[in-house]
Amino acid sequence: MTSTSTTTARPSNVKALVPLVVGAAVAIAIGTYGRVHDPAGRNTITLFFKDTLSFKAWMTTIALAFAIFQLVSAVRIYGRFPYPKAMPAWYGDAHRLSGTLAFACTLPVVFHCLWSLGFATSWDNPRTVIHSTAGCFFYGMFTAKVLSVRWHKLPGWMLPVVGSLTFVALTVLWATSSLWFFTNKGFPQG
Repeated sequence: MTSTSTTTARPSNVKALVPLVVGAAVAIAIGTYGRVHDPAGRNTITLFFKDTLSFKAWMTTIALAFAIFQLVSAVRIYGRFPYPKAMPAWYGDAHRLSGTLAFACTLPVVFHCLWSLGFATSWDNPRTVIHSTAGCFFYGMFTAKVLSVRWHKLPGWMLPVVGSLTFVALTVLWATSSLWFFTNKGFPQG
């Protein structure tokens, strides 16, 4: 008599290391570039804003707004929030688009920060050190998040954890840049 048993293979927590290691490599690479690169010390992009700092404050604020929508929509998609009661067909697409737009809004900001300012290491101004570190952490976590979305054989906890850490990093970036700018330099005029 033979018995057949079916076992469901559970994703291994070890597999979660792959996106995290790749994300850490991205964070370290960005930080290294920012540290060894000689900062240009010049303004870059202004578009229709009066200066680069106003541009960066607004772009980071817009990125955070998209990220807040992505967080709220993710909580709804995972069934942890009951509204809207009937999820519209476009909801998943809006969730993904909000993440893409949040990331896209950060690209000109990080370009200016790295190229023009570099990576801050002087604890004379802890805000800039925290900001630089959070920026590297954000791009590392974003990389880990994208890999986690694409790789379906990861533990169920992985995507919510890296998504939350990505959101926290962006919030710290916003607080140490845009919020600081709005409260100390005045609300920027477009």
